[in-house]
Amino acid sequence: MIKNVFLLFGLVVFGVTSCKTLDPVTMPTHMKLGQTYYTQYSLKYEKGRHRTTNYRKGMLLPVNSEVTLTEIDRKRVYVTIGSSGQELIIENVPKHTNTDSYQAFDRIFAENKVNLSGFTAAERNNIMSGSVAKGMRKKAVLIAIGPPPEIETPNLEMNQWKYWANRWNTYILHFEEDRVARIQD
Repeated sequence: MIKNVFLLFGLVVFGVTSCKTLDPVTMPTHMKLGQTYYTQYSLKYEKGRHRTTNYRKGMLLPVNSEVTLTEIDRKRVYVTIGSSGQELIIENVPKHTNTDSYQAFDRIFAENKVNLSGFTAAERNNIMSGSVAKGMRKKAVLIAIGPPPEIETPNLEMNQWKYWANRWNTYILHFEEDRVARIQD
């Protein structure tokens, strides 16, 4: 009996001292695990991961793609894609986006699909293919490829938006009168 009490005491002490304490982070009330959401812009991902730096390489997940929120923490958002059930991890990069994972979630996903009816046929084609072309309006660019990293483009009113194609290469969209005038590699 005494041996069992010491064993139980040892397990409790070991359990208490080996547990990590997590910061108490409360998920915002508008986010619900298991709920369906839709992508608000076309994004690219590799090996099941999309970084909020918004690199433009990898597989395309078009705007209005259906996802289910499975988990969210301070650094990552976990979703499953539509009926395929493939897991996608959104890795937040605060130094590039000035956001936390909850704010990143709100930029990327919403409960409703994006209404594409106000865009020209050419803009809709580029939006669905996740690409940009001359003549596209800023709002079409945002849905086609998402926002540029805030570290290089802190204000979307600017006439130059800098994106990363990958970790080493960037390109700049030059706007004139709210339309893409030039794409600089």
